[in-house]
Amino acid sequence: MLSCHKATRLMSESQERPLSQFEQLSLALHTVMCNGCRQFERQLPIIRSLAHRFAHRPETTATVQEPQDRVEKDGG
Repeated sequence: MLSCHKATRLMSESQERPLSQFEQLSLALHTVMCNGCRQFERQLPIIRSLAHRFAHRPETTATVQEPQDRVEKDGG
């Protein structure tokens, strides 16, 4: 039986490549018995979508500015 670590890795890999029949069967058997991995499998499309949006965000939103009050305290 797969460990949760291996199961979630296979779920992630399935987003990039087709799984073999053995991998699909192993994953299906694991997720039948593991509630945590079933939930991860349901959440994976959302995680993937958010990661994709984050990676393709405009550069102007990627800059981080220090809070104004912090700058004033340090400078004065």
